[in-house]
Amino acid sequence: MRLIGLTGGIATGKSTVARMLAAHGATIIDADQLAREVVEPGQPALAEIINRFGPAVIAADGALDRAALGTIVFADAGARRDLERITHPRIGALTQERIAAALARDADLVVVGVPLLFENDRADMFEGVLLTYAPEDVQVQRLMQRDGLDAVAARRRLDAQMPIEDKRARATWIIDNGGAIEATQQQVDRWWESLLSGQL
Repeated sequence: MRLIGLTGGIATGKSTVARMLAAHGATIIDADQLAREVVEPGQPALAEIINRFGPAVIAADGALDRAALGTIVFADAGARRDLERITHPRIGALTQERIAAALARDADLVVVGVPLLFENDRADMFEGVLLTYAPEDVQVQRLMQRDGLDAVAARRRLDAQMPIEDKRARATWIIDNGGAIEATQQQVDRWWESLLSGQL
């Protein structure tokens, strides 16, 4: 089994690239999805979040109001660290469970999507890191369009992560998703072909 890390910056298209890799046959383990699982109603992490941030971060149906929580943690580094302290160990444990399950069923390629892979020094877990890249100005525009943020709020979310150019310098492989989706698909296809042919 080959184990690859997939990362990028916010709004660089990690999910898009993950779907393309899944279509080729890769097993995808998405830390964003695991992050949602660990804060579902009834989970211990959600109780800790309520205790730390108050009931205002809970929606009427009892689920986590991710937008309300995001407004708090992207404006306050201390609050963000508190959230990470609650969620990251649980996400890490769940990731290891999913990797072990993939290993047990003899998956050829497992791609683990981790948004803060470099920030949390997780690169050594993988034989290489595939970075989904888009320039910062593209990230800002996408965040404004996707999440309805103004430029200041979008920039604040970028500033909470390692600059994308720093991630680019650390990555093993790069998929440039700053342009047309067709160009991204072509890059993913070439990367996959190189992987299968043993060139990677």
